[in-house]
Amino acid sequence: MGTVNVNRNVTDVFYRYKMPRINAKVEGKGNGIKTVIVNMADVARAIGRPATYPTKYFGCELGAQTQFDYKNERFIVNGSHDANKLQDLLDGFIRKFVLCPECDNPETDLIVSTKKGTISQGCKACGFHGPLEVNHKVNTFIIKNPPNINPASQGASLTEGKRSKRSKKAGENGDDSTAHDGDTSNAGDETIDSSVAGVNGEDDDVNWTVDTSEEAVRARMQDLTDGAKNMTVSDDFDKTEKERLDIFYEMVKKKRDAGELDNVHTHKEIATEASRLDVHAKATLVLAELLFTVNIVQEVRKHRNLLLRFTHEDPKAQKYFIGGLEQIISLHADKLMDKVPGILKLFYDNDILEEKAILEWSQKVSKKYVSKEIATQIHEKATPFIKWLQEAEEEESSEEEDDSDVEIEYDDRAKTDSLQTGVKKQEVKKPKPADEEEDGDDLNIDDI
Repeated sequence: MGTVNVNRNVTDVFYRYKMPRINAKVEGKGNGIKTVIVNMADVARAIGRPATYPTKYFGCELGAQTQFDYKNERFIVNGSHDANKLQDLLDGFIRKFVLCPECDNPETDLIVSTKKGTISQGCKACGFHGPLEVNHKVNTFIIKNPPNINPASQGASLTEGKRSKRSKKAGENGDDSTAHDGDTSNAGDETIDSSVAGVNGEDDDVNWTVDTSEEAVRARMQDLTDGAKNMTVSDDFDKTEKERLDIFYEMVKKKRDAGELDNVHTHKEIATEASRLDVHAKATLVLAELLFTVNIVQEVRKHRNLLLRFTHEDPKAQKYFIGGLEQIISLHADKLMDKVPGILKLFYDNDILEEKAILEWSQKVSKKYVSKEIATQIHEKATPFIKWLQEAEEEESSEEEDDSDVEIEYDDRAKTDSLQTGVKKQEVKKPKPADEEEDGDDLNIDDI
């Protein structure tokens, strides 16, 4: 099958880091069709990662279940998949989980902390060490299956669907012991930890008897740095968007009630939490609800810095934020409805809302956040400010056109005048021919 560079962006034929090309074989038919990656073990050894990691990555990217047979080194992805497609997906895995972010060298190791739920990366070539800058579904699998565990000791012919069902069943029965049928896996946290303890003899680092309640998890999150929080994989990521927004809501509400929203550190913490929950854009809906009341005019300046962390150069976040403003105006319609133009201008002057976002919002009345009647009324009240924005935009564009025309005309005239002046000067200074001078003087030959 030949070899290729581990980093296929490098075209140097003498590049020292090589790996075999993926050899895929499709087996079965109908609903039982599957793709066996014949040389996955060899490829994994070449890139320095367990064979389960790229296989699981393929499953996440393709939306397919994966199966691992450690004894026979068979790594399977359900469905029919072309080898070239898998090779391209492997490039993505290598870029995210193998190459050093500093020197692009593949001589890296993953350092997994099952206790903290974090993944770090260390490079042997340049000495880089830091958190893995990737948030992918396979992160959860890596945390539950650290690279220092010998997968062969976990049993043979492992199917993830069966493992998942067994671990759930064991959890429901209150049985944390490892199954004895030889078909167990390290998918369950308890199994992983007992394996690590058996290999390393360090029970302290693999103790999963700690409190795993939401309150305890939140408390441990406080001990992490902002960068580590972004890289932390938790069960929250598997929840629905509404559930994640509710978590964000409770967090901001708690900070607000504690009077901590004036603190820059709190601003960073709120932004980090929004990124962790993957609700950064829609977080502005929550912020509008929690930060503003009938005294919105005074509250804008107070919370400007926090809002800018979300809306600055982010049209999507601004769009949701306007939706949140509609809800606030609707809630206090008797006092805020007449102030709509001033409110929009205030957010515009403070750079929280950009001209483009406001004009796009004005194009369509939506009943997504408030009733159609209230939304129409808000748009009508906002008309003077929208008109002012449009006129200002037209004036700026016309001034730019006028300026460009003037510059062109000025340049042409300058060139023409300079050319004409040069010609005149040349005509003045041009000496007359000798024969013309003689004819003009009417000299008499006798006088000479």
